[in-house]
Amino acid sequence: MAIAEANGLQLYYEILGEGEPLFCVAGLSCDTLVWIPQVQAFSAEHRTVIFDNRDAGQSSMAEREYDIAEMARDALALADALELDSFHLLGVSMGGAIAQEMALQAPERARTLTLAVTFASGGAYSRKVAEVWGARVMQISREQHVDELMLLNHSEEFYENPDMVAFIRSAMLQNPHPQPPEAFGRQLAACSRHDTLDRLGTLTMPTHVIGGERDILVPIWKQREIASAIPGAKLDVMPAAPHGLSIERAEEFNAAVLGFIRETAAAPA
Repeated sequence: MAIAEANGLQLYYEILGEGEPLFCVAGLSCDTLVWIPQVQAFSAEHRTVIFDNRDAGQSSMAEREYDIAEMARDALALADALELDSFHLLGVSMGGAIAQEMALQAPERARTLTLAVTFASGGAYSRKVAEVWGARVMQISREQHVDELMLLNHSEEFYENPDMVAFIRSAMLQNPHPQPPEAFGRQLAACSRHDTLDRLGTLTMPTHVIGGERDILVPIWKQREIASAIPGAKLDVMPAAPHGLSIERAEEFNAAVLGFIRETAAAPA
């Protein structure tokens, strides 16, 4: 167990493997357990950093509302505490929003930027989603909340495998550090206010955008929008993949993430 003081918070983190640093930022409601399908592959090639965002897992719970930009400052402060001057940066879903802000706040620190199943802005629609969904989570059971998250993250094909559905559901319900519903609401509200679209054009680091063709939570056009906004960004769309592609299609996802980093390292300066 490792805890770092970062931006006035206590952030839980783990470091696995050796090599060039790969800094991984998790999505809404997720803690370090979400990276289980990645850590073996990632740590075989990189010094892999995974951590719990504020309001998740073993990190500090917040006492007030906050924005994605502040969560990015948390992550950069963690990198400071770990003495990581620069790193390959990966963000998934909300973590991709945080990674965008990290890259904008400290562009010299991101050797590469990988943004998966994420978004650059939401506007009034997202704010209404946060209002309605955040209120609903306060009214339903944890079991119902997990069932809704799974439906939004996984594919129809996934549900044809009842053993896998039961395994994932059980793992989520048995998480020893479940996220309180009010913390989910704060993270969701932060996502709803995220907006980097007009600033992404300033990014110059090698950027890889990964989307799922059948993502119903953050639709593929959101990733196309990001890729169009960042000069030279590479867009990969995983056929028939859902939002939870890092779990459901982990082998393909891992290969895409690591392959881009390798290609970038091999490319002439």
